[in-house]
Amino acid sequence: MIERQRLRHILTLGLPIIGGMLSQSLLNLVDAAMVGHLGEKALAGVGIGSYANFMAIALVMGLGAGVQAQVARRRGAGRLDELAAPLNVGMLIALCLALPLTLFCWLNAQPIIRLLSGDAEVLGIGTAYFEWRVLAIFAVGLNFSFRGYWNGNHRSGVYMRTLVIMHLANVLISYSLIHGLFGLPQMGAPGSGLGTTLALYLGSLIYAVQTWHSARHQGFLTRRPGTIDLRSMLRLSLPNSAQQFFFATGITALFWIIGQVGTAELAVAHVLINLALLLILPAIGLGMAATTLVSHSLGEKDFVAAHRWGWDVVKVAAVGLMLLGAPFWLYPELILRLFVSDPALIELGSWPLRLTGMGMVLDATALVLTQALLGAGASRTVMLVSLGNQWLFFLPLAYLLGPILGYGLLAIWSLQILQRGLASAIFAVMWQRRGWTRIQL
Repeated sequence: MIERQRLRHILTLGLPIIGGMLSQSLLNLVDAAMVGHLGEKALAGVGIGSYANFMAIALVMGLGAGVQAQVARRRGAGRLDELAAPLNVGMLIALCLALPLTLFCWLNAQPIIRLLSGDAEVLGIGTAYFEWRVLAIFAVGLNFSFRGYWNGNHRSGVYMRTLVIMHLANVLISYSLIHGLFGLPQMGAPGSGLGTTLALYLGSLIYAVQTWHSARHQGFLTRRPGTIDLRSMLRLSLPNSAQQFFFATGITALFWIIGQVGTAELAVAHVLINLALLLILPAIGLGMAATTLVSHSLGEKDFVAAHRWGWDVVKVAAVGLMLLGAPFWLYPELILRLFVSDPALIELGSWPLRLTGMGMVLDATALVLTQALLGAGASRTVMLVSLGNQWLFFLPLAYLLGPILGYGLLAIWSLQILQRGLASAIFAVMWQRRGWTRIQL
């Protein structure tokens, strides 16, 4: 059992992050619902464009964990006048990475999407959607850096409020562009890509204004990043960004594998993945709270407390995932009807969605301890374990079971549940051995 005071501390820090993460997942589901009723091709095209974009933005997503770990460590050590220095470094790296990435993806959008689908209609929709989304790579890097600063500073409510505003704006703008409301052009499915990009830059502006008013005395935009700061941030962030990139590439490869089974399976998989994120993201939000709690304790040199925080957050996440997953295995058809109207697609997705609800609790340990280990600075080890589990175990077997042996979507989804249990077991052993307590940032 967790002591009431420690549980209150976890929830105070974690619930605002979870709220923000849930708003992000719900936004993806709203996008899927808006596009899903435009037809199977539109849903598949936006799905392919989304996962291709995930690969691009993954290279800047690691900045969030790097900034958060350094801010929390400095706060624990009492270096309050330097708290915004890691944020400055994160923003600079985001700019340097985003410019060439955006240019490359924009110029090669059609060849990239063609690798994922040979259907001409799906290709056209996916390419247009991807072109709009990659224009926001810099905004994603900024948003993750700001998120790391506020979460590491134990003020996760700022992150939650900003993210909710940004996503509400996204729903309004995207829906208006899809259907041509308020005098805007009727863009169809690609309109959701432009709407998301505009909303992301709006979020960056809101973050910047709030941080300027609150963190100038901590060095925000007034302290020039030094060579040591840059090296430290790159050492923390690049392995995590690489992990995110290969994870995103793995999700995209999974999407391609399912596409070899059939277009109907591809459309259903887009909905299933976004519904799975509805469960995964809150657990990652608790994991981000663990990042701050663990990093703060390590800054105070309290290794016992750091180790205990990890397991306490795992317990909270396991209970939360069990409760959140219950509707998925109790009422899968009812949930799927919110996104697709074809009875064949609903039947195809029902059992995979049941497995998602029942098996997600197995993922709690991996989701939380991955973030906790990142907070301790073990980003390289986390990267190697995650990528090995995904690329050496799951994806080869998924291709064997699906396109080659013909067992279909259900077999692929069952294998994914097994992979999550294996990852949790590996990260639990790593946490218990406590080698992460000796890492210097």
